Amino acid sequence: MPRTPRSTAARPQADHPSVPRTPRRGLRPPVILAAALALAVARAPHLAHAAKPGQPAPGGGRAPADLVLRGGPVYTLDAARSWAGAVAVRGERIVYVGPDSGASPYIGAKTRVVDLHGEMVLPAFQDAHIHPVDGGISYTSCALYDLTTRKQYVKAVADYAAKHPEEAWIRGSGWSLAAFAPTGIPDRRLLDEVVPDRPVYLESSDGHSGWVNSRALAISGVTKDTRDPEGGRIDRDTETGEPVGSLQDSAMDLVKEHAPPYTEHERQDGLRYALKMLNGYGITSFQDADVQVAGGSSSSSLETYRALDAKGELTARVVESLWWERSKGEEQIAGFIEARKKFTRGHVRTTTVKIMQDGVMEVQTAALLKPYGGHPGVLGLTMVEPEALKRAVTHLDREGFQVHFHAIGDAAIRECLDAVEAARRANGVRDARHHIAHLELFDPQDIPRFRKLGVVANFQPLWAFADDYITKLTLPVLEPERARWIYPIHSLLASGAVLTFGSDWSVSSANPLEELEVAVTRMGPHGETKEPFIPEERIDLGDALAAFTIGAAYVNFQEDRTGSIETGKLADLIVLDRNLFAIRPEEISEARVLLTLFGGRPVHGDLASLGG
Repeated sequence: MPRTPRSTAARPQADHPSVPRTPRRGLRPPVILAAALALAVARAPHLAHAAKPGQPAPGGGRAPADLVLRGGPVYTLDAARSWAGAVAVRGERIVYVGPDSGASPYIGAKTRVVDLHGEMVLPAFQDAHIHPVDGGISYTSCALYDLTTRKQYVKAVADYAAKHPEEAWIRGSGWSLAAFAPTGIPDRRLLDEVVPDRPVYLESSDGHSGWVNSRALAISGVTKDTRDPEGGRIDRDTETGEPVGSLQDSAMDLVKEHAPPYTEHERQDGLRYALKMLNGYGITSFQDADVQVAGGSSSSSLETYRALDAKGELTARVVESLWWERSKGEEQIAGFIEARKKFTRGHVRTTTVKIMQDGVMEVQTAALLKPYGGHPGVLGLTMVEPEALKRAVTHLDREGFQVHFHAIGDAAIRECLDAVEAARRANGVRDARHHIAHLELFDPQDIPRFRKLGVVANFQPLWAFADDYITKLTLPVLEPERARWIYPIHSLLASGAVLTFGSDWSVSSANPLEELEVAVTRMGPHGETKEPFIPEERIDLGDALAAFTIGAAYVNFQEDRTGSIETGKLADLIVLDRNLFAIRPEEISEARVLLTLFGGRPVHGDLASLGG
């Protein structure tokens, strides 16, 4: 769709920004920054004596900096949400942040000084839920992400198959459930028409559904007599019982396990693709939400990250979430402990375990407390039996792991909270920072439990507007009083919960600027909608930025080093082409990242191009 023209609003003066802090919608308990910064001081004694804005870094003196950015608004995301006018960097760390006039002592004969002419400086973004390796691979195979109709999908598959006669399997990703409304279930016969002789396996954009042709079903031995696996569903013809070619969640593995694994070369190329894209969006830290220890299609991701880090190509700080295999029990924790010891080094920390507790709303696999409207008795899928979940989380918590949950339905959210509560009861309270991702549908009674239990609310804000997934596949199965609690971001924030954001790329766009716009407006970032979706759940720009910076740093246990612009912290910084606070909220997605610094080193953009 056409984009609105760039705002001509005047930018604030660098030393004294005229744009105030975003106003609050009423009083609420202290949230993310106070908690995160207090913990940062406790965990990093050197920050207890960090310089105030305008003062040099402790022990840093006023020796010349390597780089000074000045002449533009600097939104620091520190505890006070301070503004500054200049930042100085020496090596990989920030040595000065404060008024433009105070930067002069850091300028020496060899200092690179860049006049931003009003361009904005922010801490680099951090993504708390993303799939870089698999996402990168998916964009180099039969990618369907930019298409919207069944006809387009079928043509793309036919074209790809014709161009790649050497490939034994045709694999791809990115089709939308909404293209197959009202059921969200595609048919194998569409694929049979264009690729009858080779197996085809295509994952939906959300990663919870597989679309396959008849050849793939035959090779995999999936027939009308095949039972649904635990945590999955084979979609069947209502009259004959034959598989229609759509597989949900764990049922996808029935076919996927027969496809050849991706090579390490393919994985490294996929990760390189993702890193270039993410750095271009201003992202320098993320949590990979699906890293398998052994077996399955992601078995090499641990080695992939280590290989690129060893080559100096890993331009991000990475937390790996080890995948909890639902077919196994607590015996797999020994392997997690070994992986943590082996792979936590350099820019990588293997310290988190990912547990998927349900599916998705659109095909009625998200776990609900009450049945889906129009589907009597259907409550969705619970992936891990609730009592087993409590035991698993208690064991993981005892071993010092952070748990990263997938929960979309209100029943799944409650089961995850119950598991954390059981772990705290058994092990005592510790600084665990367990977090629940997605959080689509709430029972409002569970909202206060996040703060009470210290659970971080990990939203994917790009989903919080009335797109086709909401209007065609979700709202029709929910009563209005239940639909009111879809993505209640402001309610969680107002309750005092710690908030973080992630993209879930390649499920949806990894561009934080698009996601920020939706969080602030609850409308589509490209003009898809004109009315806010549940407008009372909008949040302010300052809070949204915090969730993508200091909030994500907090959930990644690195808020003592990153997430805000403060002296002594790593120089993970970005420069935007405009001040986000000086434009209309509907224009946020139009902003562009001109420069990304990773530990003071440019990984996107060019210093020479700034200030133009």
